[in-house]
Amino acid sequence: MSSESSQGLVTRLALIAAIGGLLFGYDSAVIAAIGTPVDIHFIAPRHLSATAAASLSGMVVVAVLVGCVTGSLLSGWIGIRFGRRGGLLMSSICFVAAGFGAALTEKFFGTGSSALQIFCFFRFLAGLGIGIVSTLTPTYIAEIAPPDKRGQMVSGQQMAIVTGALTGYIFTWLLAHFGSIDWVNANGWFWSPASEGMIGIAFLLLLLTAPDTPHWLVMKGRHSEASKILARLEPQVDPSLTIQKIRAGFDKAMDKSSAGLFAFGITVVFAGVAVAAFQQLVGINAVLYYAPQMFQNLGFGADTALLQTISIGVVNFIFTMIASRVVDRFGRKPLLIWGALGMAAMMAVLGCCFWFKVGGVLPLASVLLYIAVFGMSWGPVCWVVLSEMFPSSIKGAAMPIAVTGQWLANILVNFLFKLADGSPALNQTFNHGFSYLAFAALSILGGLIVARFVPETKGRSLDEIEEMWRSQK
Repeated sequence: MSSESSQGLVTRLALIAAIGGLLFGYDSAVIAAIGTPVDIHFIAPRHLSATAAASLSGMVVVAVLVGCVTGSLLSGWIGIRFGRRGGLLMSSICFVAAGFGAALTEKFFGTGSSALQIFCFFRFLAGLGIGIVSTLTPTYIAEIAPPDKRGQMVSGQQMAIVTGALTGYIFTWLLAHFGSIDWVNANGWFWSPASEGMIGIAFLLLLLTAPDTPHWLVMKGRHSEASKILARLEPQVDPSLTIQKIRAGFDKAMDKSSAGLFAFGITVVFAGVAVAAFQQLVGINAVLYYAPQMFQNLGFGADTALLQTISIGVVNFIFTMIASRVVDRFGRKPLLIWGALGMAAMMAVLGCCFWFKVGGVLPLASVLLYIAVFGMSWGPVCWVVLSEMFPSSIKGAAMPIAVTGQWLANILVNFLFKLADGSPALNQTFNHGFSYLAFAALSILGGLIVARFVPETKGRSLDEIEEMWRSQK
């Protein structure tokens, strides 16, 4: 291990941390795959009314989202108290328990009302793990990566998320392909959450081989350990100089400790929360979650819905990979601005296609191009910006607030999308196109906010970024 090159070490640690993002994406595919089996095994035996059954089915999704919000809120305290690595270890335990617990709920607890509550508890644990990794994975990577590689490596968070989702979709398709839909609904669904638990075990074991970040070690006064890790991460730089810079940043922040979260002004917090929230307000999850429904409305058969979902996952994967290659070349701010404009154009086209009942290639192309633009811009670049823009001394408080804002925006978008898409008045005028036109407008607003409030962080060290905010206050 001592012979490992600095670049190899940074890459290995970034890949280990990114498994948290992979589990994030994989879980979203898993819950989509087991929705019907959950209804069959835990809800149908209770012989409830359609409204009551739908409410209970919704509890499974709500449990995950509540866990996500809770995990993101707690992640700041966890990351400071137990370390970035320690927090990721906790998330891995959540994924292991959630995966195997959900898979074995029926076997050990049957199908009664208490069984559904226990199943929802395990889904809550999955959300807790997602909330923690959504904050601490980009933080960990940003604090161990050199400035000239940080954008590419942090964008690996989104790369891992879309890889996990694509892997989950393919795994689900393989289960149905080699078995049958009836077999999956009866017994085969067990393997979807169980496979998540297996990945969680791998994540835990790999984390045990990783150190914590130098920034956290310096924060805790463990300078000797920080020096050893810095010597391996950046052998060409004197570790003592880096430690002095990190300490200076913490010392300056302590001088302004009475200001707390707003020690560097309100703009940095507002900009971070806005970037995180608009990654959802542009409508990405409404498009992803309801893609099969959209494709059916465009004239495609229901039997091809899963393969169409996989095609979206493939497009997202390819263009997220491209973004990871260019984010350190073109910068963060230009990709966000041009990405917002591109998504606005595609959503406007899609909305008008629904509005004027235009079918065929045009609406399908607009969906795929929208996914491509998101994959090259707001998908990965959001995580890069969030990991870089907050000064180290307030990152533990600001990052969880931003990520919590992202999850709340996710919930809001999905709620309002269902409300608007089911509105007879809106559909009479826009024919299901209103939501997409609204997403176009929100994309433009997001681009304007980035242009006005978000600085370019490409090529700057975390200490330089902190000094920039201090000078602008």
